[in-house]
Amino acid sequence: MSNKQARPVQAERIPLKARKVSFAWEDTPLHWVPGDPFTTHTINVLHLLLPAGERWFVHVYKQALPLIKDDQLREDVIGFIGQEAMHSQAHDEVLPHLREQGLDPTPYTAQVDWFFEKLLGDRTLPPGRARRWWLLERIALIAAIEHYTAFLGDWVLNATELDRRGADPTMLDLLRWHGAEEVEHRSVAFDLFVHVDGDYRRRVRTWALAFAALMFLWQRGARFFMAHDPTLVDGKASFREFYTSGRQGTLPATGALLKSIPRYLGRAYHPSQEGSTAQAVAYLASSPAALAAEKAEHDA
Repeated sequence: MSNKQARPVQAERIPLKARKVSFAWEDTPLHWVPGDPFTTHTINVLHLLLPAGERWFVHVYKQALPLIKDDQLREDVIGFIGQEAMHSQAHDEVLPHLREQGLDPTPYTAQVDWFFEKLLGDRTLPPGRARRWWLLERIALIAAIEHYTAFLGDWVLNATELDRRGADPTMLDLLRWHGAEEVEHRSVAFDLFVHVDGDYRRRVRTWALAFAALMFLWQRGARFFMAHDPTLVDGKASFREFYTSGRQGTLPATGALLKSIPRYLGRAYHPSQEGSTAQAVAYLASSPAALAAEKAEHDA
């Protein structure tokens, strides 16, 4: 059963390029949202999940390239691969800074690596139907995950409460540069899934797995950070605090997160109907890290 009802917004499609950004972390405090370790650490989970997750995206998509028969989509996927590889590297570079501040994420990142490399990694399967099935399952999983990375990207671009509370500008630039690129390429994963398969039952099944895994890993990561923060005594993370922070605007609102579910599961869903490419491109045109990367590329 194929989902052919989705209609992309064609005017939203733009060429994708990887921006070779870099960030200096020496002036970023442990609690980069001042006085708010819970928000800080809940968002910090991105630095634990994304390096392994986005390396996995790249690995799977390189296997998917031979299945792509559309030149425009192939170009988009290659651009997506370049951007995701850069995202992985940028978040990975935050981890030594966390260690210097007394937060060693290794016990948690080892679990994340196992999840992507072993549980969702390549399997010894015979060529043919079984191997193709496993590739299609992972392509569909990435489409579901990208729905949420785009959701988060759109959220952080509009999270003015973080600015009001004096959040560290370098961390905000990392998050918004990444978020803008997630919005910029938000249609690629879904377009690839529809191109190679598009089965609605697979979309629903893999969404359920992706959503459950993300929620489990995220709350586990937030609890890990709160429990191991050297400045906190008996630090804890709770859903109630997440809900309250969402109402205050320092984290995504629970209601908005829940409303995103039926949108993705709707048969007429297409990611281009969400977020704003214009807003994403405007941020990328002003991001200090993106501008520095463009200048370095121009001067090279």
